[in-house]
Order: sequence, then C-alpha cells, then structure tokens
Amino acid sequence: MAGSESSVLSMLKLQNLSFSIEGKLLFENACAVIPTGHKVGIVGRNGTGKTSLFRLIRGEWGADSGEIDYPSHFRVGGVDQEAPANNVSLLDTVLTADIERSYLMAQAETATEPDRIADIHTRLADIDAYSAESRAASILSGLGFNTSAQARACHEFSGGWRMRVALAAVLFSQPDLLLLDEPTNYLDLEGVVWLEAFLAKYRHTALVISHDRQLLNRSVTGILHLTNSKFAYYKGSYDQFDTERRMKLEQQQSMALKQELQRKHIQSFVNRFRYKASKARQAQSRLKQLEKMQPILALSEQAVAPFCFPTPQELPPPLMVLENVAVGYDKKPVLRKLDLRLDTDDRIALLGANGEGKSTLSKLFAGRIQPLSGKIVKSDKLRIGFFAQHQLDELVAGESPYQHMERLRPKELPTQLRARLGGAGFDANIVDNPVERLSGGQKARLLMAMATIDAPHILIFDEPTNHLDIESREALVHALNAYEGTVILVSHDSHLVETVADQLWIVQDGLVAPFDGDMADYQRQLLAGPAIDRAAGQRKKSKSMSSDAKSRSSGFEHRQNLSQLRAKVKSAEKALGMLAIEKKQTEVEMAKPGFYDRRNSRKIAEFSIKLAKIEAAIIDAEQDWLVAEEALDTAQKALLQ
Repeated sequence: MAGSESSVLSMLKLQNLSFSIEGKLLFENACAVIPTGHKVGIVGRNGTGKTSLFRLIRGEWGADSGEIDYPSHFRVGGVDQEAPANNVSLLDTVLTADIERSYLMAQAETATEPDRIADIHTRLADIDAYSAESRAASILSGLGFNTSAQARACHEFSGGWRMRVALAAVLFSQPDLLLLDEPTNYLDLEGVVWLEAFLAKYRHTALVISHDRQLLNRSVTGILHLTNSKFAYYKGSYDQFDTERRMKLEQQQSMALKQELQRKHIQSFVNRFRYKASKARQAQSRLKQLEKMQPILALSEQAVAPFCFPTPQELPPPLMVLENVAVGYDKKPVLRKLDLRLDTDDRIALLGANGEGKSTLSKLFAGRIQPLSGKIVKSDKLRIGFFAQHQLDELVAGESPYQHMERLRPKELPTQLRARLGGAGFDANIVDNPVERLSGGQKARLLMAMATIDAPHILIFDEPTNHLDIESREALVHALNAYEGTVILVSHDSHLVETVADQLWIVQDGLVAPFDGDMADYQRQLLAGPAIDRAAGQRKKSKSMSSDAKSRSSGFEHRQNLSQLRAKVKSAEKALGMLAIEKKQTEVEMAKPGFYDRRNSRKIAEFSIKLAKIEAAIIDAEQDWLVAEEALDTAQKALLQ
C-alpha cells in the first residue's frame, strides 16, 4: 500500500483508481494528489463512495485497479467505533492512543542500561511526551468533557459520548494521515466550533468527509469532489469550490448548447443541398465535418429533491405561552423559571452544550413531556411537527415509506399517499422499499414528511441535518425559509442556524435566555472560554452588525416581505372573486325574461353601465393580481438563490 520514501511521494497519490461494490461502479480511473500537510474536505452526493475511499486508503478493501501511494512511514488514523465501555478513565483512554509514548513510558519503568534509559528519555522529550496529559485533557475539554468527567470510567457514558472519546484519542495521537468521516455528527455546536479550530491548526495531512459547510470553509485548504466516478481537486474553501464548480458547469453547458446549434445548422444545410449538383460538394464536405465533430458532453448534476412543508392555517398570536414553567424527569427539574412566548413566523435556534436541556425544551414545546410546574397556554387547534434524530430508530425496518404514511392516513387513496411521498423526494423506485434499505438521508426525509403531514403551525427540528449531504441541507434551508409557520431548531450546523434563525436562545444552567448577538459572537465566546457569558442576554447590542447577523436579519426581512406579498395576492384574489360574483349576479338579472322590454330602457342603461364598470374593474383587479403574483414569484426565487 505504501509507496517509496522519495520526496516525490511525500504526499497521498490516488492513481487510476477503479472500484466497484455490489455491482455499482464508484470510481473509474480516478486520480488525485494530496500534498503532505494539507487539510482536504471530501465532498459529494451520498452514495458516491466517500467512505469507501477511506477504506481503500486504509487497506481494508482492495481496489479493482490502480494504486494508492503514500510514504511508508505515514501513520494513518481514524475513528471507526466508539471507545470501549470499560473501567478505564477517559483521560487514560486518550493517553494510550499514542502507542509509541505508552511503549516508551513502560520501557522507562523497566530499563536498566544507562544508554537505553538515555535513549528512551531523549525520544520521550522529542515527542513531547511529558506534556501529554495536559494535551489530552485539553482535547477532551474541547469536546465537552470537564475535569471530573475525564476521571470517570468509559462505561459511565453513552455511545454518543464514547464516540467523542474515540475522536479525542485519534486527535491526540496525531497521525500523519488523519481520516475523519462525518466527525460533527456526534458533536454539539460547541464541539464543532472547537474541532474547526483544531483542524485548521493541525500540522499533518487530514482528509475530512463532511457535509458541514462552515467546517469546510474554516478548516480545510482544499476540496476533493467525488462525482461521476472521478476525483476533482479544488484549492481553497468550500465556497470557493462551489463557485468554481458552478462556473465550470455553466461554461460546459453553454459550449454544449452552441455545438448542438452548430450541428443542427450543418445538418440543415446537408439536408437541403446534398442532392443538388451545384451544392453537392459543399454538402459532402459539411457532412464529413459533422461526422468528425466530437460531441461536447454537458456536465450536469442530478437535481436534489426539494423539501416541501405544507402551509398551516392561520391562528391568532401567541401560539404558545409558558408561565413560570419547570420541566425535567423523575420530578427533578432540568429547566426552571421558563417565561417564554412563541409567535407565528418565529425562527428560533436553541444554543448550549449537550446535556443543558435543549432537547428537553424541544420535547416540552412538542408536548412529548409535561411540565413539573407552571402553566402552558396554547390554542386547542395548535398543531406541532417534531423531528429528532433518535426517531430514526423508531421506523419499522421491514415496512416501506408507503406503509408508514398509510398508517398515518389510512383513509387516503394510494395515489394521494404516493403523491405525498413524491413531494418528499421518494420516487417510484424506492417508495415500496423496506426502510432498512434506505439511506440515512432518505430515512430523515421520511420522518420529516411524517412530522409535517398535518400542516403544523410549529416545526421543531432537533439535529435535522446529520444524514443530509450539502445539497440536501441547502434544500432544507430553502424549505424552512419558505415555510409560513414557526421554526425551532437544535443544530450543530452553523450554516443552517445562520440562514434560518433570527432569534438565538441560550439554554444553560437550568435557564433559557435570549442571546443578544449573532453566531459569530457566540462562537468567539466559545473559543475564548468554556462558559458562555451568562449576562449575554442583557448585553447591549453592538452598533456594527456582523455578516452573520445581517444574514439572519436579511432572512427575517425576506420572510416579512413574502408574507406581505402573499397578503397582496390573497387580497387581489378576494377582490377578483367579489367582482366575479357581482358580475354573475348582474348578468343573471339582465338575463331574466322581459328585462329588455322597451319600458325598462332606464334600467337597461343602468345595468349596462354597471356591467361595463364591473368588467373594467375586473381588468384592473386582474392586473393587480398579476403584478402581485409576479412580485411574489420573484421574491420566492430570490429567497432560494
């Protein structure tokens, strides 16, 4: 697997790599070169082979053809599974990940020869072994473990937290080639922010499979794009890659269109003149030109299926009011003194470390748990849609998406159920597949379709992006921004929070308070210290608004504008409806027997004038409606860009 030690190969080289799995071609003569020390984000649609590429690099699988070369001395590290549930402390678990240090420390205890002892301690100094405990503790702290937690045994923590321990261990070991597959999936926002900073400073080569746009913008020096069974390497951040890729797509499509027009022009000439003696030679020449013309293949990407959330019926505000509420489990409060209000079109993101109560508050809003004390006031007609990642395990493995929807809507026709699933991105090929054969992203789409089936007034999404690729995440952003109800988000995806939420609530120390700042402020505070400024909610707002705050403000203004435009469209439609009724009534009156009797000349004239005015008013109303509808359509398209 490893290549030579020459300077030419002091890099990761993927050469003419071909690989298929279960009859599906993932790579075909794919090539890429990753210089040593670079941090590279691996991106591509789900199913393009990102995780398979990691298995090939690590030698777990063999390629059909081609080579993977990197220096033989390279230590390759990654996170395959959670830390074992044993009695070893978190700190010791991380420390043992540095195999060389552990070996040398053991040797130092038993070595008796002076030269050997000297060699051991020299090497220990070279690898900075004596600061190992502080480095390990710092990494664990960054991933959410305080000093007391670091001393506890691994078995005391859940699988998700032990995944963090495993991540801490591989980061501490500092492999020459670090392979991370969706590391943010089991981190909270605080952990993600810390990891972004760690990776940006990492001094070795790192490949990171991620759909987290912010991480790919802040932590990597290049992007490796897996598409159409090939690798394409781009220098710079994800946003730079995205811009360059879109330009290439547009250029290639333009060239293909121009060639097609040229082919049609040449073919038209040939068809007209190939049998005319005076033009036969020219026609024959053009025919040969046509035969030699190699087609330019337009680059294209399969459009990602959109999310579509139904519009709820209007309810008078407020939608929900919490008055001095306490909530928790087993009569022990997790959150207390909750005086909160939810209004139509609120866009709220809940921030705070894992374990502070974000999911508890979400469940309280959703009605999944009841308050221990206090009062909740809400309309009897209020409908709430709730999505949480743990619900993936609640899907019935052997049942299809169709069967899941049928259970919720037993009286609906099959065509209606299939139409619902089609709107959620399920085509005819997968709608009847068992859930166990669906991807994580498809399962998430199914859960979202089920959560929104009743056109809820409030959508509560707890970590909705874990199994979605970048394109699907963007589609979710567009759908949430177009949705006309209230949105409550719990997410480690900063991009989602920044582009959807216009209110930030901090959940900390058993309390919930507004954060009078933006995501940039919040992230700076996270990097500055372990604790969020408890007075953040009372902090005077800065006069200068950051780009993130502007983004949220802009999103809020867009939604307000959309709401106003929708109101104008509805008003115009109502006016048209009233005029149509009036016109119909007038025409019915004028159609009555005897209406046109000469004795009714004055009445005929009045009604004729009335009808003419109504018809003129209808023309004006139709124009108003067209203008309003066009403005709404333009605004909706702008929101999706």
